[in-house]
Amino acid sequence: MNRYIFPLLIFALFAIESVVAQNLNDEQVLKFVVSEREKGRSEAAIAKKLIEKGVTPVQLQRIKNKSLQARETSLDSETGEQRMRENESAGFLYSNNQEHMQEIVSSLETKQVDEGQERSSKDDVYGRNLFNNELLTFEPAMNIPTPADYVLGAGDQVIIDIWGASQQSIERVISPDGHVVVEGVGPVKLAGLTVEEANAYVKDTLGKFYSGSSITLSVGTTRSVKVEIVGDVVAPGSYTMSAFSTLFNALYNAGGISNMGTLRDIKVFRKGKQVSRIDVYDYIINGNNVGNIRLQDNDLIIVGPYDAIVNIQGKVKRPMKYEMKDNETLSALMSYVGGFLGDAHTKNVRVIRKSGKEYSVHTVEKNAFGSFKLADGDSIYVDSITPRFSNMVEVRGAVFQPGMYELGKKVNTVHDLIEIADGLREDAFTARAVMHRRMADRRLEVLAVDIDGILSGTAPDVELRKEDVLFIPSVLDMRGKETVSISGEVNFPGVYEFAENTTLEDFVLQAGGLTRVASTVKVDVYRRRYNSKALVESDTTTLCYSFALKDGFVIEGESGFILEPFDEVHVRKSPAVSLTKSVTVRGAVNFVGDFAMHNRNYRLSDLVNAAGGLSESAFPEGARLYRVMTPEERAQRESMMKIQQIETYEEGLRSNEEYDIALADSLLDLKLNLNNVYNVAINLDMAVAEPGSDEDIVLRENDVLIVPQRVNTVKISGEVRYPITINYKEGEKLSYYIEHAGGYTDVAKKRGVYAIYMNGSVKKISKLKSSDIKPGCEIVIPTKDISKKLTAADWLAIGTTSASIATMIATIATLLK
Repeated sequence: MNRYIFPLLIFALFAIESVVAQNLNDEQVLKFVVSEREKGRSEAAIAKKLIEKGVTPVQLQRIKNKSLQARETSLDSETGEQRMRENESAGFLYSNNQEHMQEIVSSLETKQVDEGQERSSKDDVYGRNLFNNELLTFEPAMNIPTPADYVLGAGDQVIIDIWGASQQSIERVISPDGHVVVEGVGPVKLAGLTVEEANAYVKDTLGKFYSGSSITLSVGTTRSVKVEIVGDVVAPGSYTMSAFSTLFNALYNAGGISNMGTLRDIKVFRKGKQVSRIDVYDYIINGNNVGNIRLQDNDLIIVGPYDAIVNIQGKVKRPMKYEMKDNETLSALMSYVGGFLGDAHTKNVRVIRKSGKEYSVHTVEKNAFGSFKLADGDSIYVDSITPRFSNMVEVRGAVFQPGMYELGKKVNTVHDLIEIADGLREDAFTARAVMHRRMADRRLEVLAVDIDGILSGTAPDVELRKEDVLFIPSVLDMRGKETVSISGEVNFPGVYEFAENTTLEDFVLQAGGLTRVASTVKVDVYRRRYNSKALVESDTTTLCYSFALKDGFVIEGESGFILEPFDEVHVRKSPAVSLTKSVTVRGAVNFVGDFAMHNRNYRLSDLVNAAGGLSESAFPEGARLYRVMTPEERAQRESMMKIQQIETYEEGLRSNEEYDIALADSLLDLKLNLNNVYNVAINLDMAVAEPGSDEDIVLRENDVLIVPQRVNTVKISGEVRYPITINYKEGEKLSYYIEHAGGYTDVAKKRGVYAIYMNGSVKKISKLKSSDIKPGCEIVIPTKDISKKLTAADWLAIGTTSASIATMIATIATLLK
């Protein structure tokens, strides 16, 4: 039952630590863990809460160590079997949470490591985080055959298998005095022997009693060993670990090396003698694991203080702090950092040293790295190389292979540089090139170079210096990008690259030829006017040419007009060509649908005639016309809406009242997204009766005429008691319809009543004229403008303000006397 004491002690120790932080007793902590598991909480969540209750890395490590010690002390030395102390509550706890408990501990470790990594910085000492890295636990491998050099001791379980003439398997635990007892043979001493030695010894000893049989010895469960770790580690103390554990396992269990501890000289003592000494840097950099020995019971691990910490920054591969031994040199440090970066200045490095009284600086040449010894607190900085070239020349511009070239060897003069760049391009301007050269004081100077003369031998060649840059201009670049453009009635209008000797006919063909609606009697060419010697402005800025075309692209009469750079060709549309435009009629006509406008003055009467006239049920007085806005009309509407919006904003600011700008903006967006169709008020009766009159308006493309059927009702809306639609009664005045709608409301504006007629027109109604009311109209009674009445407080405020103003005026008047 010993396996049950391990989790019990874990949680008991957690409770002890929590008492310090939150005054929780052991039972409360145990109940907390059990209740959290019953709620379905994950191990990571429980671990987080335990940390919040005061668990620290040191506490966690101490809990694990004491738990391992408790498990070790529960072993029964007489029988070799593990027993659990009598504790029902612990047994219940472990039986339900055995696997989860270990996961909680692991989550706690991970959480603490994560927090430690967040606190770490580039200033950490190289290698110091090796033993607190969650991804590198150094846990010993348990599921492997026991090594042949493993030394047996008290607590190890050995398995002796006998087969052949006799069949038997003997499992025993080595007693504290180093023996196992075999029935019929007696005690056999195995402690102190390696597995290989014990195997030979058992074969020899038991072979006398089991003749004709084969005998082998293997190791089952290994014992635990107790080691002491002292010195500069995070959690020094006694630790009980697997017998397979090594020195690195022990350092990891102790939380790693402290800020004052050394990584370079860790010692292991056994029975008063030093048996191992390891330099962690040798392991990290060279992979030397010789000193990482397997620990034995009562081993002592000593971690002393470091000798020196130095900081190296700049152009090295691993810039950070490093621990150095006494008498180690700068050369050793460079091997630890991985060497210089590619752009490092390697001739010398700079060392800043704290000399006891003040700082000192040392410039260490590269050949002295091996003799310069570093001291504690030294700061080393490796500079970058100087950003300049020692043997570079460059050629740019009109050569086939521009770029940088090595000075010396094959390139020493301008002629050499042009030759190695594969020569001049055809567009090279050779009369004058430019050389940029650095003077002795690093100022830049320009030298003129006669490329033509150098290549022909009529001018002396120019010797090159490092960082010279030769620029050979291009004739094409000097002229700039030259284009010609064509617009209008061609199939591919646009901007084209200029080509010499391009005629107008060529250019029209290049643009895909003329469209069907192009005019062949007027093609315009606009040309820029140049005069590089002019001293004053000229009245003529552009030259204009007009041409007539024949067969679609040939200039009629004289042909062969040559275009020049930046000419603009405009092919006009023929004035006799027009696209088919249509209008629509719906409603009470004999033929509804779309009709083509066969002339430019197509009117309402033309559309009605094309539709076969009005039907017998038509009500022409109510006909209405819908028209699509042009882009200009839409832009004007949007402009007016935005002006109104700005005025609304300003009014809100002046009134100092709370104003919802977001709501106003939303309303503006809704207004801007209104339909682009508006209503045109028409008089279809007069238009049909008098074709060509003012009422017979000219239609526009996409107009829609709606001719309703006769309607004999009138709608009353707005500020009446009961808005209603009633039959039209000829000769009745406004009062008749108001009466049938229940009369006016208290806020009705009686003098502002108006009618909206079916044709879209609006008119104010006279109370005395019955002719203002027509079938199908809508009578609208608006609302009064309700002004805000002033309260007594408002009048008091006005009086106080007036008095203050009067006082100020009196004061000013007195001062002016």
